[in-house]
Parts: sequence; structure tokens; C-alpha cells
Amino acid sequence: MTSDAPAAPPVGPAIPDWTPRPKPPRTAMAGRTCRVEPLDVGRHADDLFRANAADTDGRNWTYLSDERPAGPGAWRAWLARHAAGDDRLVHAVIDVAAGRAAGIASYMRIDPANGVIEIGHINFAPRLQRTVAASEALILMIRRAFDELGYRRVEWKCDALNAPSRAAALRLGFCNEGVFRQAAVYKGRSRDTAWFAIVDKDWPALREVYAKWLERSNFSASGYNRTRLSVLTAALAR
Repeated sequence: MTSDAPAAPPVGPAIPDWTPRPKPPRTAMAGRTCRVEPLDVGRHADDLFRANAADTDGRNWTYLSDERPAGPGAWRAWLARHAAGDDRLVHAVIDVAAGRAAGIASYMRIDPANGVIEIGHINFAPRLQRTVAASEALILMIRRAFDELGYRRVEWKCDALNAPSRAAALRLGFCNEGVFRQAAVYKGRSRDTAWFAIVDKDWPALREVYAKWLERSNFSASGYNRTRLSVLTAALAR
């Protein structure tokens, strides 16, 4: 006999042992070329202001939601306000070679119940951009989310027109999940938002790729990487 009862609707896989994840701790993450530590306005503001002075045309602020602070006092106030939000944990990126802060990156939209966290509001001074330290700083943040805290998903979002940010996400091994059209309004203009993510099933292979790329043997004496990170992540099967 056949039953006329409708089939049960499909549901996602059960995760019976899941428990909410802890929030990120306010402790430093140390790498070979950089150190990523919770922002301390008193210690980091002056170094960050001086490093960002090289951004003479303000290009770094094109896709940030705020306008560029006009001077040292405004910069300090902006950092303090930015770091005060309950939904984020702002970090300073210290270039080990220089011994000074040269950028910021944040954990944002921290969702312990669902194990989801975003890395965003990144502002790297020109001398930090396109360096090993810049990539390693973000790798340290991804590694903490998965290995230390047990999150299921790390997100990266940016203005869909922000080509450098989109390229950085792909270079780091994030998967492109599409574009949310007209997702926001900022600085008086409409923003389409590009979404990228790494999920926990991606992480074991990506962890190995990061370790391989960061090996000292992959870099020449001048710091040139023999095999680019983008080549290694592009080869991952998803």
C-alpha cells in the first residue's frame, strides 16, 4: 500500500552537541610578522594617526561608513567611539618589524548563540597594505575564531564596489556568497553589499594552506613570497 501522507519537509543536519560559543577574549594574538591586540587608544592612537598620514588622498576611507577624522584629536575621538561599541572588538595591528601600530581590524556582529562572527571595519595604513603582516593579522583572527573559540562561520562583508576588499576575501579563502542589493545607505549613497564566508568544514584544509604559506621557506630574504596565498587558496576544492 502507498500512503497519501505528504513527505516530511527537509530540515538541516542536527548538531545535538552544539553549545553557544564564548565571546572573543581581550588578549593579543602573536604571529611571526605582526601582533594583533585589543585597541588601546592611549597606546595606539598616535602611531595609527602617523601611519595613516601617508594616505594623502583619503582613499582608505572611501568605503568606510565614517568620514576621515580631520586631525590627531578627531582621530583619537573616532578610535574611542569606534572601540566603545558593544557589538565589536577592535584590534590594533602591530607591525613587528617597526614595533608600531599600523592598522585596525575588528570582530563584528559577534553571535555566540549561532557561532557566527564577522571580521571587518579594516583600516590598514599604506605601509601595512599588501604585506605579509597584513595577511597574517587576518589569518590570526580567523584562526582564533575557529581553533580557540569554536565558531561555525566567519563572515566578511564589503561594499560590492570595493574591489581590493573583495580580492582580499578571495585571497584569504573566503567563499563568495553573493550580493545583497541596496543593503545599506551610507555617506548619502546606496550600497550593495558583497558577502563572503568561511565555515567550519572549510577550516581544516584552509588551516593547512595558511601554515604552508607562512613557512619561512616560502619567503625570500627580501620578504617576497615564492608561492602566493591566492594560488594556494584558489586550489582548494569547495
